[in-house]
Amino acid sequence: MKKSILTLLFLTSVASVFAQVELNYFLPAKIQYNPAIPTPKSVIGHEVGEWHITHDRLVNYMMALDKASDRISLEVIGQTHESRPVIVMVITSPKNHQNLEQIKAQHVQLTDPSKSSSLDVKNMPAVFYMGHSIHGNEASGANASLVTAYYLAAAQGAEIERYLDNTIILLDPSFNPDGLQRFSGWVNARKSRVPNADPNDVEHNEAWPGGRFNHYWFDLNRDWLVAQHPESQARVKKFHQWKPNVLTDHHEMGTNATFFFQPGVPSRMHPLTPEKNLELTKKIGTYHAKALDEIGSLYYTQEGYDDFYYGKGSTFPDVQGAIGILFEQASSRGHAQESSNGILRFPFTIRNQFTTALSTLKAVNEMRVELLEYQRDFYKSASAEAAKDLTKAVVVGSRDKVKLFHFIEMVQRQQIDVHKLTTNQSFGGKNFNVENSYAIPFNQPQYRLIKSMVEKRLQFKDSLFYDISSWTLPLAYGLDFEEVKTPIALGEKIAEVKMPEGKIIGNGGYAYVVEPFGYYLPRATYRLLSKGIRVKVATDPFFANDKKFERGTLMIHVENQEKISPEQLLVYMKELVEKDGLDVYALNTGLDYRGVSLGSPTFMALRKPEIAMLVEGNVSATDVGELWHLFDTRFNIPVTLLPVSVFNSTNISRYNTIIFPEGSYASINDGAKEKLKTWTQAGGLVLGFESAVNWLTGAGLAKFEMKKDDEKDKKELAKPKPYADIEENRGAQETSGAIFEAEADLTNPLFYGYTSNKIPLFKPNNLFMQKASGVYSNPLTYGNSPLISGYISKPNYAKLKNSSCVGVSVLGRGRVIGFTENLAFRAFWFGTNKMITNAIFYGPMLSAEMGR
Repeated sequence: MKKSILTLLFLTSVASVFAQVELNYFLPAKIQYNPAIPTPKSVIGHEVGEWHITHDRLVNYMMALDKASDRISLEVIGQTHESRPVIVMVITSPKNHQNLEQIKAQHVQLTDPSKSSSLDVKNMPAVFYMGHSIHGNEASGANASLVTAYYLAAAQGAEIERYLDNTIILLDPSFNPDGLQRFSGWVNARKSRVPNADPNDVEHNEAWPGGRFNHYWFDLNRDWLVAQHPESQARVKKFHQWKPNVLTDHHEMGTNATFFFQPGVPSRMHPLTPEKNLELTKKIGTYHAKALDEIGSLYYTQEGYDDFYYGKGSTFPDVQGAIGILFEQASSRGHAQESSNGILRFPFTIRNQFTTALSTLKAVNEMRVELLEYQRDFYKSASAEAAKDLTKAVVVGSRDKVKLFHFIEMVQRQQIDVHKLTTNQSFGGKNFNVENSYAIPFNQPQYRLIKSMVEKRLQFKDSLFYDISSWTLPLAYGLDFEEVKTPIALGEKIAEVKMPEGKIIGNGGYAYVVEPFGYYLPRATYRLLSKGIRVKVATDPFFANDKKFERGTLMIHVENQEKISPEQLLVYMKELVEKDGLDVYALNTGLDYRGVSLGSPTFMALRKPEIAMLVEGNVSATDVGELWHLFDTRFNIPVTLLPVSVFNSTNISRYNTIIFPEGSYASINDGAKEKLKTWTQAGGLVLGFESAVNWLTGAGLAKFEMKKDDEKDKKELAKPKPYADIEENRGAQETSGAIFEAEADLTNPLFYGYTSNKIPLFKPNNLFMQKASGVYSNPLTYGNSPLISGYISKPNYAKLKNSSCVGVSVLGRGRVIGFTENLAFRAFWFGTNKMITNAIFYGPMLSAEMGR
């Protein structure tokens, strides 16, 4: 009996340790709930916060609510890279559900100044978009969505009925399903039965790359504006279908923090955002403060975060007549973790997120008319500003129709009107033809958004940026563009831009040639090489059929193919036309009396790339992801993601190209360094990006010397300063993302396919490479005045001037190429992608005289 009692006491004590909070821990007191609505536990099998919700169970619960409640309609609006559903719940009163399309159509008219004046906003519902956990390992938001959805479906009483009558709620329970699934799998699999709050525990220390990112390791909270990923494209489309008045974005931050709600630092608000937006955000903030006061939670506001880059979820609405609100909850990064505020438990973090979801709902209802009027006034004032703007339109064009297509595709996702030109025209000394150009008029509802996309900004209220300071999108895509100051005749409005097809020009059977300008030329090149087709590249210009072909033109000789018939080769040429949008010229002779015939030794044979890219350890996951995404989704070039620990021990002879993305490589051992040197000397190609160039120098593979502070700057930086200014002074020296113009030698194979020697580069770092002494060793350099747009401190700008952007070192028969900049930034910096693939295909042929 005594033994049984002791056993019972032990089990009771263990049960108390593991006791989880019940649903009523989160919910408001004195509210009745409809018993016909399933609770989260009845569907997912555990209490909210007991385990981290997996995405499949999250969707299952939302589907159960959709089935049980006449307040809810669930929509699958897209799929992730990993084929998980992207869902949105439309939550409102049953009466509103019956008239949803009419309500939507009327609400969207608020954004049309020609129709909005006649609308009676006093009798219109507001639209509230609730978004959760765009960073998958900031999971309290997605877990809180379980409670929020239950409350909205099951709560009874006059207050909730009024809220639902006056509000259309778009609830997205997980902005990043793939990341959420990855993170929940990690923490759940490592959860102890006795909760371990030690920050050193494996539960709180995710393996690389962590759950923050999507499948390709992108930060989706930087993708709202450019929408390069399917998750973003789905939610941006839903945003524009409804044009919400308020969008909330539930995040997490460091464990030792408390809770943050916007506004952020007022001086870091983008100038295109009206001051009224800040006023309304502050007013909504009083609702959060009151709600958090009532449950005794610590919080802060107007510190640390900003509203500058319009690609973030909480800032994207600000340039479109809505109020974006960022919530940042201190993260338990698991189920419980020690913090400077005591043990931070997962259910507590969920409760704060749920509490502020409800405080926003209350604010939206009590401020409904004010928010609707603000939305209407925002677009009316935008129309008035557009009429006064000296710029009347932006004209964009490119010799590369595919790159231009992707730009217009991105622009149209944001409901921006695009027109054809009526005739070939010249603006600012640049020629724009009807076939390869478009006009984007400023006088349209999305005026402010358009201006934010194309402006070049050099003046800032603040020198600190939470994210990038510039993103001029025509420059990012490598397009010719001009801001037109006089009214222009607009041609046909483009309903939906289509991926262009190329054409086969000529009917010769001697050889095929393809010019170097097309964006998908690397995809075509790899596909041909992978089929065993012999491909050569022209290193000198040549003439054929009275047309000049530039350096970088591909040549495929019909008879000089051992593995393929002329008939099959023609089929593959048609694929280039149909799949890659390339023009293929069919030549009937190899003779060029003006200089270079097709049999010339200046045509160099290409080798098929066999690529490995180092990952894990202290390598930047986002930089790896950008390159992986580029090769995998755009160019269909396979790349082995090679962990540093495996690189240390494996045989690398199967690769001919190894990429070192941005990161630190201190964990590469001496034996691996020697192995890499030997491999390179035998003809291997090494590419290094950003800080990796320093490691390549230190490892003895290259000689990329960086500039240092001059004596004047050293003295200035060494002057005594107030302790309170530490963060500000440190931040002011960061180059978080600005745009600079570099000058390229277009005869160098690294720049084949570029039509201008002035190339905009995106710089997210403070790496400044010294020019090399060799006369051929500096093919891409910054001049005396390279800043186009964005912020850089004076000392850093001085070092940037007359620096080099790329270096080449020769090691035996191998080449080591180092780039100081990010050439694939966030998948939208199309303009410099060609440098990467040129380095891969043409790097092995670079002359030894380029070497440093």
